[in-house]
Amino acid sequence: MILEKINSPQELKTLSLDELNRLAREIRQRLIEVVSKNGGHLASSLGAVELIIALHYCLNTPKDKIIFDVGHQAYAHKILTGRNLQFSTLRQYGGLSGFPSRDESVYDPFTTGHSSNAVSLGLGLACARDLLPEKERFKVVCVIGDGSLSGGLCFEGLNNAGHLKKDILVVLNTNELSISPNVGAISNYLNKIISLPVYNRVHDNLVNFLKTRLGEEGRLIKLMNRFEEGLKGLFIPGMFFEEMGFRYFGPIDGHDLNKLTSTLKNITSFKGPRLLHVVTKKGKGCCFAEEDPVRFHGISCFDINTGEVLDKKPSGGGRSYTEVFGDKLVSLAGADPKIVAITAAMPEGTGLDKFRDNFPERFFDVGIAEAHAVCFAAGLAKQGFKPVVAVYSTFLQRAYDQIIQEVSLQGLPVIFAIDRAGIVGEDGVTHQGIFDIAYLKSIPDLVIMAPKDGAELEDMLEFALRLGKPAAIRYPRASAPLSVKTGAPLELGKAELIREGSDFTIIALGSMVSAASEAVDLLSKENISGALINARFAHPLDMDLIKEVCAKTKFVFTVEEGIRDGGFGASVAQELGRRVRRIGLPLEFIPHGSRALLLEKYGLTAPGIAAELLRQIKNNG
Repeated sequence: MILEKINSPQELKTLSLDELNRLAREIRQRLIEVVSKNGGHLASSLGAVELIIALHYCLNTPKDKIIFDVGHQAYAHKILTGRNLQFSTLRQYGGLSGFPSRDESVYDPFTTGHSSNAVSLGLGLACARDLLPEKERFKVVCVIGDGSLSGGLCFEGLNNAGHLKKDILVVLNTNELSISPNVGAISNYLNKIISLPVYNRVHDNLVNFLKTRLGEEGRLIKLMNRFEEGLKGLFIPGMFFEEMGFRYFGPIDGHDLNKLTSTLKNITSFKGPRLLHVVTKKGKGCCFAEEDPVRFHGISCFDINTGEVLDKKPSGGGRSYTEVFGDKLVSLAGADPKIVAITAAMPEGTGLDKFRDNFPERFFDVGIAEAHAVCFAAGLAKQGFKPVVAVYSTFLQRAYDQIIQEVSLQGLPVIFAIDRAGIVGEDGVTHQGIFDIAYLKSIPDLVIMAPKDGAELEDMLEFALRLGKPAAIRYPRASAPLSVKTGAPLELGKAELIREGSDFTIIALGSMVSAASEAVDLLSKENISGALINARFAHPLDMDLIKEVCAKTKFVFTVEEGIRDGGFGASVAQELGRRVRRIGLPLEFIPHGSRALLLEKYGLTAPGIAAELLRQIKNNG
């Protein structure tokens, strides 16, 4: 196998075109085998194999820098940069990250995982490079996808790069946009001409000659540029990028290594902002992923022969919080035509696919644009609708300013359904939803809730839609514990006393209530009696109940699936005015690994909570 002999990109340069194509097939097989066992982002990585081979073949990495937007398409990059032997550890605790990681390899300039930032990062590198001595300079390539273009940050980077005229190459990999007639003989021939060094030498020499004779704004220069742009506009869907200051090349077949390598060799020698447009097939080489690229975008373990998913449910069994949310919203929307739902390119992941199918006219997918989603929701709320923005905790960070300015400051009843709150698992540091309580609880008049089970999530969603003010409901990537409704209506800022005790009080939030209840049971076997409060609200807090219960016990503990510093427990301690021992996550980036493993590692299981309580009680008793 050719792949077994490739330990760095430098070894690619000795291969023939036929060998490069064989290598692409071997990499695809390696991707499918590993992802079928570990789960991961399969379809996007399969689609980018030839592109990544061509980039490393034509560039001098790691001196030259490749920045992958998001990074979920970079598995082939990992394999080609000395990580093939470790690739079987992908997304496993202590193994390779599912995204580029600066701690993992010198070939990864940044740790990435969120969308639309590659051009801005690359432009920063390019500006820094131009301040270095000539011998230390390098090329910068940013690989973005059509999804990246739905994020405003990408356009901010493109706009600035075009204005600064820095030497930077952006590769736009599209796999869902309709290109149609432009991928044809005329377009290919025209691109071949305009990418040839001789054409560009003549072009540049002529421009420089005319400038010296006629000045920067000479009429002939304008006519020549208009002719070239008009010619491109007839055949190439690139006028937009040309207007932004980029020289546009493409679209070309992103699976044709001959075209990729020849075009890249030509245009990487040019100066100024350039954009190469490639068209690929998501999931290429795996029939299941080609037929259903959405399902195989981020996939759990699957049968390599049938494509059947082997791990359908999150830890715990039963319905997930996501499913509970999705089903309940559909039920409520059936009775209330004012309810609308918004997602940022994640209808399946957030459980809004059922809402989309039942109420398409009230469903809005805004693309990878969380800040826009929140502003958009504010506009809907202003006109009397009840918008529910379903979003992962880690991605809601991208809209923090809009939550404050466009929602909370205006007092608009936008509801944030915050999925994947807390430990997410194998996607790692860029995706763990551990900061939301800390960054939301300081916002005036924003109600923050966290359900202990599925029934309480249903109650909270119904309550939030009646509330008439901004509200957030956070819940984990997990199965919702089985529950029975008590029938007691939810009240704003009111907690629930689950059990009384004489030695200690635990105030638990959301996903930690079940584990805390089991911990109290474990300690009761040691003849240590504990009270348990289900906080329900991270803001506002039910300080009347908390003070009343805590007054009867010597020790007070809080438990949360979020960071301790500035989180839920910190608010309780501040309001209570006495020592509170906070159990939660440390103020650090949590690595990738299974959710169950990470919860155990950080002491957020019933045995872990019980052990910490017992230690504190014995040491301070």
